Amino acid sequence: MRAAFTLRAGGVSHGRYASLNLGQHVGDDPLAVAENRRRVAGALQLPAEPLWLAQVHGTTVLNADAAPRADATRGDHPAPRADAALTRQSGRVLAVQVADCLPVLLAARDGSAVAVAHAGWRGLAAGVVEATVAALGVGGDQIHAWLGPAIGPAHFEVGEEVRAAFCAPAGEHAGEAAAAFVRNDRGRWQCDLRLLARQRLSQLGVRSIHGAPRCTYAEADAFYSFRRDASTGRMAALIWLGEPAQAAC
Repeated sequence: MRAAFTLRAGGVSHGRYASLNLGQHVGDDPLAVAENRRRVAGALQLPAEPLWLAQVHGTTVLNADAAPRADATRGDHPAPRADAALTRQSGRVLAVQVADCLPVLLAARDGSAVAVAHAGWRGLAAGVVEATVAALGVGGDQIHAWLGPAIGPAHFEVGEEVRAAFCAPAGEHAGEAAAAFVRNDRGRWQCDLRLLARQRLSQLGVRSIHGAPRCTYAEADAFYSFRRDASTGRMAALIWLGEPAQAAC
């Protein structure tokens, strides 16, 4: 199993997209995005073009093994609408794009399957983590999870509607979720997206949870951030099954 998370440096995009923007949907020059994706594929020695998703903050998990092989030369091939994907085949590269939302990478301990999920607050509240773990088809104690860089609680201010989505009295996770929200002096809430994801994974029996708590908002040189810059590029979290590559970026 191999996994990677891209940073914002090392590409050819300019201005607000500088420089390794991998998102084709954000207004950047399509030729620059194609070159950035080519550079990532080369540096990581990817065995195939990643399966790029049209992410909609939902809970749909795509079975990549039943989808057509991605082809970098087919610009007319629409990206499937989903916020998570899984594979049990060697050489299928899964990817989600982020610029504050939390990327969640999952791998079965026996190496039989891997999955990736795009966990913004909407998808997380709706159950994208639960749907992805269920799709893997193994018990939580047989899963390794990695949480990538995302906006941190110091910069993720949300309204009451976001807190209510996690902490409604009738909600299954309401009691635990309250710990992820701290009221600020504006009467709003600072939300810990990473803690909410950890709680959901733990409730599913996942104990092997990893990842440094790096904040996309705070580290402008390293990461794109939609909350900080509004119009900006996208990074990618990637995972695939196969022999270890010789190089990585």
